[in-house]
Amino acid sequence: MILTVTPNPALDVTYDVDRLVPHTSHRVRQVRERAGGKGVNVASVLALMGEPVLATGVVGGPSGDVLRADLDRRRIRHDLLPGDLTTRRTVTVVSAQDGDATAFNEPGASWPGELRDALVVHVERLLRVHRPAVLVVSGSVPPGFGGEGCAALVAAGHAAGARVVLDTSRDALVDALPSGPDVIKPNRDELYAVTGTAEPVEGAKALQRKGARHVLVSLGADGMVLVEPDGTVLRAGLREPLRGNPTGAGDACVAAVATGLARGSAWPDVLGDAVAWSAAAVLRPVAGEVAVEDVSRLRGLVTLEGTEVR
Repeated sequence: MILTVTPNPALDVTYDVDRLVPHTSHRVRQVRERAGGKGVNVASVLALMGEPVLATGVVGGPSGDVLRADLDRRRIRHDLLPGDLTTRRTVTVVSAQDGDATAFNEPGASWPGELRDALVVHVERLLRVHRPAVLVVSGSVPPGFGGEGCAALVAAGHAAGARVVLDTSRDALVDALPSGPDVIKPNRDELYAVTGTAEPVEGAKALQRKGARHVLVSLGADGMVLVEPDGTVLRAGLREPLRGNPTGAGDACVAAVATGLARGSAWPDVLGDAVAWSAAAVLRPVAGEVAVEDVSRLRGLVTLEGTEVR
């Protein structure tokens, strides 16, 4: 089983428009509201792929009620911690013309220290009760949670015998690295923001020196690069370009990695699945969705360059 933690869940609102043009008014063709936040999206992908998963985080206010109801509707198992702070909203505008998505992400309300501690205690309880093989900590962190909160969650996962995947960015990522997450997944921009280099192997090794173990760098249409603790480098990509909505590709990647860790798969297989699941997510209109048939078809189009030690 896989446990996902979303420190900063959101009610995701998606607007579909014919064409996104700055400085003009737009007629919205369709509005969708659904439970979101990166860890929630990871749980959604896992559920669609038939993997046992439990989602947790802190929700509150009317938007938190809608988020919880949407998880129930989608049959995503959850054990959410109720809080006094209203769950944030995000707005994504998707252009029908080219499939591009423009997102507006609220930061979320500032957390008091006692709420951060309460979430850590809640996760520790879930780890004891459910004994997941993998703990995923994913997404942005609200003000007041910080890298200390992420580090505490990583430590809790390790203490319970779980492998830990951490997918966050900036200070929260850097501050949590000394806790030794088993896998981190920065994209090219996030890598540059915390290391000053966009070169994936160089940047990955810089993060490993700070405490990360496996570093998976997602490069969008250019595929992915995995750097293992012993210096082995794996590169994978897709033979054909895809057009669609890339918003949830990273979350599908994390879901594939967590599944591979839970199954004890070899890293080349994990990386191949990560590319296929990510590509399948691009074909869906909203984050947190994949179709099993797309995953199966795209897995056959994945190229793996082999290994090298640097």
